[in-house]
Amino acid sequence: MQLSEFRILHVLAEELNMRKASERLYVSQPALSQRLQSIENSWGTMIFIRSQKGLTLTPAGEKIISYVNEVLQKEEAVKEELQSLSEHVHGTLKLAVASIIGQYWLPHVLKEYVNLYPHVNISLITGWSSEIIKHLYEDRIHLGIVRGNPEWRGSKEHILSDHLYLVDTSISSIEELSETSKPFIQFRSHSTYYQEIQDWWHSHFKTTPQKTIVVDQIETCKQMALNGIGYAILPSISLRPEDEVFKIPLSDKKGNVLKRDTWLIHQGMGTELKQVNVFMDLIQKRTKNNV
Repeated sequence: MQLSEFRILHVLAEELNMRKASERLYVSQPALSQRLQSIENSWGTMIFIRSQKGLTLTPAGEKIISYVNEVLQKEEAVKEELQSLSEHVHGTLKLAVASIIGQYWLPHVLKEYVNLYPHVNISLITGWSSEIIKHLYEDRIHLGIVRGNPEWRGSKEHILSDHLYLVDTSISSIEELSETSKPFIQFRSHSTYYQEIQDWWHSHFKTTPQKTIVVDQIETCKQMALNGIGYAILPSISLRPEDEVFKIPLSDKKGNVLKRDTWLIHQGMGTELKQVNVFMDLIQKRTKNNV
């Protein structure tokens, strides 16, 4: 039975009078009577008893009207929810971001986002850029944020560039690296980042570092450098003004400062969703303001 027929039964049950019901429904009494007969045939039972005094619900009709009213109430509740969805941003935002971004940059963005759109759920995956691209190809996420310059044929928008710094508590110049006995502290990273550091080192020094310590996390690497255990090469996104260390910017032989780019990537699918669209707008706003 169609919702229009549910509404006819609802009005008839309220009025219990064909004339008044026909006036509310803007149809003639003969047309309404014929429609009611068709509805009763579809149910296979009489819903109303007709008399000169009006209409009376049959026992079967009482059950049918109870069901009709329940359906119409649910319809109204769904309409209210849909109206709410049109006024507020709802749904789930599915993100996958480079681990460094997830640790140092994204929390500030998400704080602003959840304050603006508290009804949105957030699904977040962190990992290397190659993993993030795989998630996008498999449609497991709406947006990815990657580092470096990965091969990506979909949409790609630049978010930020951060410089690479030599960080140490006592070393204040690049030249001192050839004489120090301190270990070089490295964190495990994407192969392209590791290769950039290796290329820079070999372009400046003939030998490899005397000692090397490799750790899993960038924050562990940073804390070891801050505590004077050794020196590290860190992106500026991980550094704070209050860090009490020397921060020496790295540059190539031509004097170009070494930097690491961060990109927002997506396939276009999902960007029409409100929760995705407003997140992209927020990133663009922060990018313009260099936040």
